[in-house]
Amino acid sequence: MNFRASFCDPFNPEIIELGEIEQNKIMESFEKIPWNDFLDKMKTVNNNEIHYSPSLEVENKENKTGLSVSAIDGTEWYIFFKRPKMVKKWFGLVEKMDDNYLTDVTGQSIDDVRNCLNALINNDLDYLEKHIG
Repeated sequence: MNFRASFCDPFNPEIIELGEIEQNKIMESFEKIPWNDFLDKMKTVNNNEIHYSPSLEVENKENKTGLSVSAIDGTEWYIFFKRPKMVKKWFGLVEKMDDNYLTDVTGQSIDDVRNCLNALINNDLDYLEKHIG
């Protein structure tokens, strides 16, 4: 599977495109990010210097599914799940494909993040739908 990744540095207004990432390097890349260092520094600067929560986005380029994970504090994470999905409009009378359908879950642990990243890596979309959908 082909994956791409990007990173949101809280102190950089531009999203950093990391480009293609090998499937077997995704977890390693996640673990190497100094999440707590970013969070600690955020406590010491003015709010106008912060553009994002530190976040990593990983997308499966083949099926257009992806996760964004954001560190909120040392223990809480937000997880966003993007995928193509048929959605109902007009009181359920019309169905339309939403290529960027997004759901999120808050109050997650780092283990929840790891489990969701592993599900994305292994294309376990049922797990992601149940956990985040």
